[in-house]
Amino acid sequence: QVQLVESGGGLVQPGGSLSLSCAASGPIFSINVMGWFRQAPGKQRELVATITPGGSTNAADSVKGRFTLSRDNAKNTVYLQMNSLKPEDTAVYYCMATTLSRAYWGQGTQVIVSS
Repeated sequence: QVQLVESGGGLVQPGGSLSLSCAASGPIFSINVMGWFRQAPGKQRELVATITPGGSTNAADSVKGRFTLSRDNAKNTVYLQMNSLKPEDTAVYYCMATTLSRAYWGQGTQVIVSS
């Protein structure tokens, strides 16, 4: 089955930048959409952004203009560049990949935006 390994994250001051990456392994030929979701304490998991194999993206209004999602199909990796970070961006960020049959999730990586 598909496995997702996330990297990046950490602590950053408001207005700063962070980059997350997520590498897929396994039956990667079956992967369709990839992307990121996030979950803040006491809140439901929510969409950050997704990207198709062709590069079409869909992003939450709260991150548009600040976050950029890209995809390297040759490396089976997606990258989330996060700029102008705000305290409300603090959450555990989860990588996601879909196939025809199901969605797969990474283990999550913590992002903390605080002064």
